[in-house]
Amino acid sequence: MEKYSADKIRNIALLGHQGSGKTSLAEAMLYCTKAIDRLGRTADGNTTLDFEPEEIKRGSSISAAVASCEYKGSKINIIDTPGDFDFLGEEMSGIRIADSGIVMISAKGGTSVGSQKAIRLLNSKNVPFLFFVNRMDEPNADFEAVTQRMMDRYGPSVIPLSLPILENGQMTGIVDVMNRKAFKLDKSGKSEEIPLPEEYNDRIDDLQDQVNQVVAEADDALMEKYFAGEKFTEDEFRHGVHAGFREGKLHPIYCGSAYANWGVDFLLNCIAKDTPPAGKKPTLIGTLPDGSEQEVACKLEDPLAAFIFKTIADPFVGKISIFKVNAGSIKANSTVYNATQEKDEKIGNLFFLLGKKQIPVDEVCAGDIGATAKLAISQTNDTLCDKARILEMPKIKFPSPCLSKAIKPEKKGEEDKIMGGLQKLMDEDRCFTVENNAETKQMVISGLGEVQLKVLVTKLKNKFKVDAVLEDAKVPYRETIRKKVKVQGKHKKQSGGHGQYGDVWIEFEPNYDTEDLVFEEKVFGGAVPKNYFPAVEKGLQESIEKGILAGYPVVNLKATLVDGSYHDVDSNEQSFKMAAHLAFKAGMEQADSIILEPISSVEIHGPEEKQGDLLGDLNKRRGRVMGIGADDLGCVINAEVPTSEMGDYATDLKAMTQGLGWFAMEHARYEPAPADVSAKVIAEAKANEA
Repeated sequence: MEKYSADKIRNIALLGHQGSGKTSLAEAMLYCTKAIDRLGRTADGNTTLDFEPEEIKRGSSISAAVASCEYKGSKINIIDTPGDFDFLGEEMSGIRIADSGIVMISAKGGTSVGSQKAIRLLNSKNVPFLFFVNRMDEPNADFEAVTQRMMDRYGPSVIPLSLPILENGQMTGIVDVMNRKAFKLDKSGKSEEIPLPEEYNDRIDDLQDQVNQVVAEADDALMEKYFAGEKFTEDEFRHGVHAGFREGKLHPIYCGSAYANWGVDFLLNCIAKDTPPAGKKPTLIGTLPDGSEQEVACKLEDPLAAFIFKTIADPFVGKISIFKVNAGSIKANSTVYNATQEKDEKIGNLFFLLGKKQIPVDEVCAGDIGATAKLAISQTNDTLCDKARILEMPKIKFPSPCLSKAIKPEKKGEEDKIMGGLQKLMDEDRCFTVENNAETKQMVISGLGEVQLKVLVTKLKNKFKVDAVLEDAKVPYRETIRKKVKVQGKHKKQSGGHGQYGDVWIEFEPNYDTEDLVFEEKVFGGAVPKNYFPAVEKGLQESIEKGILAGYPVVNLKATLVDGSYHDVDSNEQSFKMAAHLAFKAGMEQADSIILEPISSVEIHGPEEKQGDLLGDLNKRRGRVMGIGADDLGCVINAEVPTSEMGDYATDLKAMTQGLGWFAMEHARYEPAPADVSAKVIAEAKANEA
């Protein structure tokens, strides 16, 4: 593959709902450009970009994948992204390095939740995009109804620039609105120019006038020309189309069938002519070591600035890092500087990607996407640069995990293998976390949804040969007391020779200033020698790790040593530790011990029309609504909810909002649990102990 300058490179992200045909369109684009010699099918598990075993098994993408092809003097890098909401991070990675996007729309249903989410993400990152109305080969495809709904939803910027030619409800050809031409499609997807059917003239006139209005807005001189009724020259027209597309004033609609390879060549032609190349993308802002900012233009002559947006964890090849060069170039077998890790990084072989196939290259230039293997320190979100200009590129802000499950091996003793495998997979997927919870004695994995967590379990088996299972994560309850008591703890043991003797009187009372134990001593007259005070405190610190009701840590406790006694020979530190343990147990039994449940602060985003359902669901979860606001999605609900009621919320929210809703959650505090909850927690603890 030859080298291309930035003004000849197009980086295109394919986005849309799960099953909308993104991978099939990528396959058709690669086939049309002769990057591959046969057309794979998702159903057959032989597409170029769905190469992971789990993707083949599921028949859908679970990670972003890249493929390069050449078309009429341009290089097109295709970034195929997953449509399932559990893999939102992959979609965000694709958008981060895209120059433009293609949003897939079904010719049978129109915009879906996945396409709406993609459009919001594209708009938030100022990435221009077009629409491809797919599945025109299927029965009941209705291009006119779908495009009308899209224009009603998104306004005058949405303009069809291709129209299907229909015979008996079946698409047989395609109309090029811009050039007023018609083409007949054969079964292989190839097109042959035919005379434009007369009935399309009025529609084309109307659509061309809409495009002319967009073109006129690009320049004051063009606006004057438009109102004077003068025709634009080809250069003026193309300049206006480019400007309108870049500025989000024009979102063209193209039609066809990715599966049947209809309209794909026409789409490629429009991508090469009308979408902005990498060299025309707005300059990015890099951050210098002193915190100041600097523009990074996509120029080959500038110092290197490359951004790693994706990592593949391969147990055989090692880590594969996929990057976009924002400026300068990166050469094989060279040394670059990782500005994020603040260390040098040795670059080995470089290659372009065609799915999992690697095409070796000596250099990757500004605007292009390349990959390398076995980087020692570099990770996703890192910037590789030249020491002549050290800076960091803007990072991808990945969504926070919101669903937690415990993960354990099917065979005991393989916990380390699970942790090791997950640590490697974290290079690949930045939207999950894993931790060993010492309190609940569980390894807890947190992600965006059940599908993502199940995929991670499958990857552990396929890539790292360890079988694991998921189960509910335990809720970390607490225990405390509600009244002040004074109790004695006396440890006395005689078994021949030196005995053991420790005697303490301790006042226990609630203390809401801190969760930690507060220990004081008010002993008079040396009833307990000072050298035993630390032993008493240590005994209490050990005791609060396990309360008497359900074995959970005790919090909000103040303990004051007020009296006691000792023996000149038999008293020692261990004796006073044991006395403190006994006093603690007596105090907890007498001081009205209760269970505390964790309360989470939750911020929920959902469609406005679903607000009532969301509030009703929160009420069932014992939630307290703290406030209701609005954002571009619809409503924002701030609430406080018992953490135990949020275990399945990620799945339920997805169902309630058809995938549009999302939420963030963090621990707020502990509160007394209701009697029925306490009884259940205590019963479960006793059952587990038994």
